[in-house]
Amino acid sequence: MAGGRSMWEWGLDPMCLSHVKLLSFDLLSLQKPNTRGGSEPFWRKGRPVRKVEMVGVVVSRERKDKFLKFELDDGSGCVPCILWLNHMTNRYYPKTDQLQMESMAAMALKQAEQVQLGRLVRVQGRITLYNKQLQITVSSAVVEKDPNAEILHWMECIRLAVRCYDMSAPLPPSHNLSDAGRKRS
Repeated sequence: MAGGRSMWEWGLDPMCLSHVKLLSFDLLSLQKPNTRGGSEPFWRKGRPVRKVEMVGVVVSRERKDKFLKFELDDGSGCVPCILWLNHMTNRYYPKTDQLQMESMAAMALKQAEQVQLGRLVRVQGRITLYNKQLQITVSSAVVEKDPNAEILHWMECIRLAVRCYDMSAPLPPSHNLSDAGRKRS
């Protein structure tokens, strides 16, 4: 049981399946999973979070052959991000569809070129741990052309926190065996 709920229960929570829009301070304060295997989500006020969306300014950037490591600053904190560039050689990516792998690799390289110091970037990705530090493993990085995008993201994060994220999770319907055999009238 994670976060007081079984995997079956937290797996049905919509927050576990979608990109949750968070600010850096909120992301960095998530409760870490109890296991090391990576199957359990992080926790925000008793709700599971696996994937996030953030908007911020790129304040550091380090490019290697296999990855691009950068930090996003949204005004509430800095979050490390990693964009993998080794789709063709990494054993963790399935090798079933060569065309799909080439497309993913080309897209990652294009995104890496766009992520430059001082640019406002919107990222989506999985929350992961590396050396016990939280980071975003980026699946999408887009440079924002609208300078208001960061403020709009802040407002949306606050609205979603109040109306959605801070509310208790919907519980799955109980499966009462005595009701299973009844006919509906």
